[in-house]
Amino acid sequence: MSNNSVTVKLNQRQDYQFDIHFDEHMPVLISDEPSPLGNGQGPSPSQLLGAAVGNCLSDSLLFAMRKFKQAPEPLSCSVDVQVGRNPQGHVRVLRLSAALRLGVAAAQLQHLDAILGQFEAFCTVTQSVGQGIPVDVQVYDALGVRLKP
Repeated sequence: MSNNSVTVKLNQRQDYQFDIHFDEHMPVLISDEPSPLGNGQGPSPSQLLGAAVGNCLSDSLLFAMRKFKQAPEPLSCSVDVQVGRNPQGHVRVLRLSAALRLGVAAAQLQHLDAILGQFEAFCTVTQSVGQGIPVDVQVYDALGVRLKP
């Protein structure tokens, strides 16, 4: 097992708007809170969390597919981030629901049961977030057939 560290740097632009620096070779991302706090000039922290979970799930599913020499492209993913109040009345991310869609029909793929049974376990971000926030994952093929509840 290897331990890695990733550093992300944020610099305030104004109010709730921040420049997010990932690496000197990557473009800067602007984040912002939606109105009434911010101006919605970039993704909010909740949207960034949803993007991180969706991106990691998509990467993990693609990796598992390719391990079995399958070509599911193009993949797409939608993540619903449910924000609400916890029992103490604080605003929190209460649940994430991810829907991944394969770019091909399930009939064109082999080893689908094995792939769908294991890909989530290798998703670093989703498995980590899931320890504190429920994450529901569904997978559909290109025809809209639900493959994973």
